[in-house]
Amino acid sequence: MIGLLNLGSLVLGVIAWILPVVNLMRYKNHGNRNWVFLSIMSISACAISLCFQILYGYHLVKIEDWSALMDTTGAAAFAAIILLTVTIILNAITLIAYRDKTSK
Repeated sequence: MIGLLNLGSLVLGVIAWILPVVNLMRYKNHGNRNWVFLSIMSISACAISLCFQILYGYHLVKIEDWSALMDTTGAAAFAAIILLTVTIILNAITLIAYRDKTSK
């Protein structure tokens, strides 16, 4: 059951990237009024994905699997940085694109 945390983290990370891309692809559509909702969902998916990784690390500490913790911590930290950075950049691009459209 704990192994599903990694799968859930991966799926939510992909969702966090897909939602802003969908927002940007629907930019030309004049009826896209839910872009804020999709951006909030993207950031939320990113946050939950990072929480799953923290919970998995906590599980490894709790069962005292130090070798697995030492093997995976570096890669998990790097992946978390990439996930957070790309999510913020994609949502910032969405905000900039829709800011001009909503101000008119």
